[in-house]
Amino acid sequence: MLIDFNSEYNEESPAPDVLESRFSSLLASDRFWAILAGDPAVAFATVAERDSPLYDGRVGYLEDLYVRPKLRGHGIGGGVMRMLLDEAHRRGLGLVEIGVDEPDVDAMRFYESHGFVHRDPDTGDRAFHIYQELA
Repeated sequence: MLIDFNSEYNEESPAPDVLESRFSSLLASDRFWAILAGDPAVAFATVAERDSPLYDGRVGYLEDLYVRPKLRGHGIGGGVMRMLLDEAHRRGLGLVEIGVDEPDVDAMRFYESHGFVHRDPDTGDRAFHIYQELA
């Protein structure tokens, strides 16, 4: 499904065997986890955790959340998000963060409906996810 997700947004994806190897390695650690919905799976989310001096618990980065296009709008993504946040609480995470592309207003609306914010509640400052690819 990750290849389908990347294709939908015109992003390149590693080959299936490379992804399988990476997922196997990551899922064997206690710092990366996934949620699957359906049998066979029709949606997924992946979270990578890191330590932070700012929180008692780790910080989780929601790397991907994907629902097959024909099944969107039926509450599957919301169910995945509720399971993800329940698991984050169970694991004692102090924060869950995600990067959203500015034009993706549907994703922004979805995440906001689940309690995510992109403005500091005290100052109103907008939050940005900036990055630099090194490879």
